[in-house]
Amino acid sequence: MARKGRSLSASSRDPPAWRRFQLPLASSPEAPAGTGMAAVWQQVLAVDARYNAYRTPGSPQFRTQYIRRRSQLLRENAKAGHDPGARKLYLRLRAQLLAQRYGPLSEQSSFRAYSNSIVRSSRTTLDRMEDFEDDARALGARGHRRSVSRGSYQLQAQMNRAAYDERPPGSVVPTSVAEASRAMAGDTTLSENYAFAGMYHVFDQHVDEAVPKVQFANDDKHLLACCSLDGTISVCQLAPAPPAVLRVLRGHSRGVSDFAWSLSNDVLVSTSLDGTMRIWAAGEGKCIRQIPDPDGAELLCCVFQPMNNNLTVVGNGKHNLHVVNISTGKKVKGGSSKLTGRVLALSFDAPGRLLWAGDDRGSVFSFLFDMATGKLTKAKRLVVQEGSSITSISARSWVSREARDPSLLINACLNKLLLYRVVDNEGTLQLKRSFQIQQGSHPVRSIFCPLMSFRQGACVVTGSEDMCVYFFDVERASRAIVNKLQGHSAAVLGVSFNCDESLLASSDAKGMVIVWRREQK
Repeated sequence: MARKGRSLSASSRDPPAWRRFQLPLASSPEAPAGTGMAAVWQQVLAVDARYNAYRTPGSPQFRTQYIRRRSQLLRENAKAGHDPGARKLYLRLRAQLLAQRYGPLSEQSSFRAYSNSIVRSSRTTLDRMEDFEDDARALGARGHRRSVSRGSYQLQAQMNRAAYDERPPGSVVPTSVAEASRAMAGDTTLSENYAFAGMYHVFDQHVDEAVPKVQFANDDKHLLACCSLDGTISVCQLAPAPPAVLRVLRGHSRGVSDFAWSLSNDVLVSTSLDGTMRIWAAGEGKCIRQIPDPDGAELLCCVFQPMNNNLTVVGNGKHNLHVVNISTGKKVKGGSSKLTGRVLALSFDAPGRLLWAGDDRGSVFSFLFDMATGKLTKAKRLVVQEGSSITSISARSWVSREARDPSLLINACLNKLLLYRVVDNEGTLQLKRSFQIQQGSHPVRSIFCPLMSFRQGACVVTGSEDMCVYFFDVERASRAIVNKLQGHSAAVLGVSFNCDESLLASSDAKGMVIVWRREQK
């Protein structure tokens, strides 16, 4: 449903964003002789296609007609041989105007919906991995997916505000991107939409061993995975009934500390205390590749580069970050950096240009990520509190109609959940507010709610050592708790929403995973 609501209507025959900028023009039978000029008109068309789903909301039949006519005019103009500099200026202005009119499409779930709509109709992560194995030199030509959005965080926040200010009086939709959220959530209040009450299902296959992370697959309502300190990963299906464990991924010799789904959900990456990263074919449950940590240390966290799933960043117990190419099994040159402590948490911004990393000494570092080479450049450091472990980091382009700045949600072992504002394009953080929870020693995680909020206020969800799951309204000055779920018998470590927020999964330190169902009004 989320995919339908937020995928763009560009044809599945359009190449993915990363290939659109790099395919040789000879691949198109209609490419004009001036290949440089053709590249510009293709980029202009790509920008238009990204926003096509938000045109003529009352007359969707005109969208296909519009984009076809747009393509025809751009091709004809490309043959005229206008000055390339003027065409590139037009491309920039066109992108800025569309962003101001419809809102910036830089939220990570928007990228996921767009990427999935194309990947599932053409090539999967596994297909691209096979390409790399056949020809390692393909890295330069096919392994790089460029960021669609390169604007600074200050510009992005300004555009978020401008888009909202142009809405009709009384409107509560911050940008047109949020119309999909409205369609899924309905006209409910914040409290009504997060009135989770009943337990949908309880999984106990990892009983007696902590489950540090649970996560629904991207843009999926019923596919769930969880990792355990018993050394396994479970992939579960919640519908059709009855819910069941589809497969258990076995191979790690020690506890699994973290895992991540690829954009197309066909690959899982996991890190373990045994010092290895494993690449899994999620549908078959087979291990494709085992990659040892370059430092021979315990691996504690991992994250996919959102625009290029051939690259994964891992953090280890020897204070190091490494960018690893999962297609070759090797770390990327220039893709390593050292923190002040053991690396426990990682998060990219939506375009994949900024990476944040948190350690067990209480520091959060920001890194600039070079999209072409995978190189990391250390940018900023924030000491949250000396000696307090940073156990979870989540990035969001905007939170609600009131909070239209890019934001970062951080769990630290100081009995508080922290919400920061990202104030510049180097990842500088400014504390916005904090919420009281119990967290002194456990690796508790938190998340932003997946639907882009059109209501007044917005929710974040976190685990807690008092065995409860908390929902907080980030804009409510007092009594910020929107809901509190009780049912676990140990510290709640992981939380995850499915794509339409109808189900919430939580995991605890004793191995229990509870799937909660939203109360139907």
